Amino acid sequence: MTEKQLSFKEMCARFEVTPRTLRYYEYIELLEPHRDGRSRFYGPREVARMTLILRGRRFGFSLEEIRQWLLIYETQGTRPQLEAWIELADRQLGDLDRQKAELDRTIAELRSLRDETTEILKRQP
Repeated sequence: MTEKQLSFKEMCARFEVTPRTLRYYEYIELLEPHRDGRSRFYGPREVARMTLILRGRRFGFSLEEIRQWLLIYETQGTRPQLEAWIELADRQLGDLDRQKAELDRTIAELRSLRDETTEILKRQP
Protein backbone atom coordinates (compact mmCIF):
# COMPACT_ATOMS: atom_id res chain seq x y z
CA MET A 1 0.00 0.00 0.00
CA THR A 2 1.45 3.36 -1.02
CA GLU A 3 1.34 6.16 1.53
CA LYS A 4 -0.05 9.51 0.40
CA GLN A 5 2.70 11.87 -0.64
CA LEU A 6 2.16 15.63 -0.76
CA SER A 7 3.88 17.79 -3.34
CA PHE A 8 5.76 20.92 -2.34
CA LYS A 9 2.79 23.07 -3.34
CA GLU A 10 0.32 20.83 -1.48
CA MET A 11 2.48 20.93 1.65
CA CYS A 12 2.57 24.75 1.57
CA ALA A 13 -1.21 24.89 1.10
CA ARG A 14 -1.98 22.31 3.78
CA PHE A 15 0.03 24.14 6.44
CA GLU A 16 -0.52 27.66 5.12
CA VAL A 17 3.19 28.41 4.92
CA THR A 18 5.15 30.14 2.21
CA PRO A 19 7.49 28.22 -0.09
CA ARG A 20 10.33 30.14 1.52
CA THR A 21 9.36 28.85 4.97
CA LEU A 22 9.14 25.27 3.78
CA ARG A 23 12.51 25.49 2.01
CA TYR A 24 14.05 27.02 5.15
CA TYR A 25 12.75 24.19 7.34
CA GLU A 26 14.40 21.79 4.92
CA TYR A 27 17.62 23.81 4.92
CA ILE A 28 17.90 23.66 8.71
CA GLU A 29 17.08 19.94 8.57
CA LEU A 30 13.71 20.02 10.30
CA LEU A 31 12.18 18.33 7.25
CA GLU A 32 13.63 15.80 4.84
CA PRO A 33 11.31 15.33 1.86
CA HIS A 34 11.76 12.56 -0.66
CA ARG A 35 13.24 13.98 -3.86
CA ASP A 36 12.51 12.86 -7.36
CA GLY A 37 14.65 15.01 -9.61
CA ARG A 38 13.79 18.58 -8.68
CA SER A 39 10.44 17.62 -7.15
CA ARG A 40 9.94 17.18 -3.44
CA PHE A 41 7.39 14.87 -1.85
CA TYR A 42 6.31 14.78 1.77
CA GLY A 43 5.03 11.61 3.43
CA PRO A 44 3.28 11.04 6.75
CA ARG A 45 6.53 11.48 8.72
CA GLU A 46 7.14 14.94 7.28
CA VAL A 47 3.49 15.92 7.72
CA ALA A 48 3.67 14.89 11.39
CA ARG A 49 6.94 16.78 11.86
CA MET A 50 5.49 19.90 10.22
CA THR A 51 2.51 19.71 12.57
CA LEU A 52 4.89 19.57 15.55
CA ILE A 53 7.07 22.37 14.18
CA LEU A 54 4.15 24.75 13.73
CA ARG A 55 2.67 23.83 17.11
CA GLY A 56 6.05 24.43 18.72
CA ARG A 57 6.35 27.82 17.04
CA ARG A 58 2.86 28.76 18.22
CA PHE A 59 3.90 27.88 21.77
CA GLY A 60 6.96 30.12 21.43
CA PHE A 61 9.74 27.57 21.03
CA SER A 62 12.72 28.44 18.87
CA LEU A 63 13.40 26.44 15.73
CA GLU A 64 16.61 25.17 17.30
CA GLU A 65 14.71 23.91 20.36
CA ILE A 66 12.25 22.15 18.07
CA ARG A 67 15.08 20.67 16.00
CA GLN A 68 16.82 19.35 19.11
CA TRP A 69 13.56 17.94 20.47
CA LEU A 70 12.84 16.11 17.19
CA LEU A 71 16.41 14.80 17.14
CA ILE A 72 15.92 13.24 20.58
CA TYR A 73 13.24 10.97 19.15
CA GLU A 74 15.53 9.84 16.32
CA THR A 75 18.55 9.19 18.56
CA GLN A 76 17.03 8.17 21.89
CA GLY A 77 13.40 7.22 21.35
CA THR A 78 10.02 8.22 22.67
CA ARG A 79 10.51 8.31 26.45
CA PRO A 80 13.51 10.70 26.44
CA GLN A 81 11.69 12.88 23.91
CA LEU A 82 8.61 13.05 26.16
CA GLU A 83 10.77 13.86 29.19
CA ALA A 84 12.48 16.64 27.23
CA TRP A 85 9.05 17.91 26.15
CA ILE A 86 7.95 18.24 29.76
CA GLU A 87 11.08 20.26 30.58
CA LEU A 88 10.59 22.53 27.56
CA ALA A 89 6.88 22.96 28.31
CA ASP A 90 7.52 23.79 31.98
CA ARG A 91 10.11 26.41 31.05
CA GLN A 92 7.89 27.92 28.36
CA LEU A 93 4.87 28.00 30.66
CA GLY A 94 6.95 29.94 33.18
CA ASP A 95 8.01 32.40 30.48
CA LEU A 96 4.43 32.80 29.22
CA ASP A 97 3.13 33.32 32.77
CA ARG A 98 5.69 36.11 33.28
CA GLN A 99 4.76 37.70 29.95
CA LYS A 100 1.06 37.48 30.80
CA ALA A 101 1.61 39.13 34.18
CA GLU A 102 3.55 41.96 32.52
CA LEU A 103 0.87 42.35 29.88
CA ASP A 104 -1.86 42.43 32.56
CA ARG A 105 0.06 45.19 34.40
CA THR A 106 0.49 47.18 31.18
CA ILE A 107 -3.20 46.84 30.31
CA ALA A 108 -4.23 47.94 33.81
CA GLU A 109 -1.92 50.97 33.66
CA LEU A 110 -3.15 52.00 30.20
CA ARG A 111 -6.78 51.57 31.26
CA SER A 112 -6.16 53.70 34.36
CA LEU A 113 -4.50 56.47 32.34
CA ARG A 114 -7.33 56.40 29.80
CA ASP A 115 -9.92 56.66 32.60
CA GLU A 116 -8.03 59.55 34.23
CA THR A 117 -7.88 61.34 30.88
CA THR A 118 -11.60 60.77 30.34
CA GLU A 119 -12.31 62.38 33.74
CA ILE A 120 -10.06 65.36 32.91
CA LEU A 121 -11.95 65.84 29.63
CA LYS A 122 -15.30 65.76 31.46
CA ARG A 123 -14.14 68.66 33.67
CA GLN A 124 -12.98 70.75 30.71
CA PRO A 125 -15.31 73.55 29.58
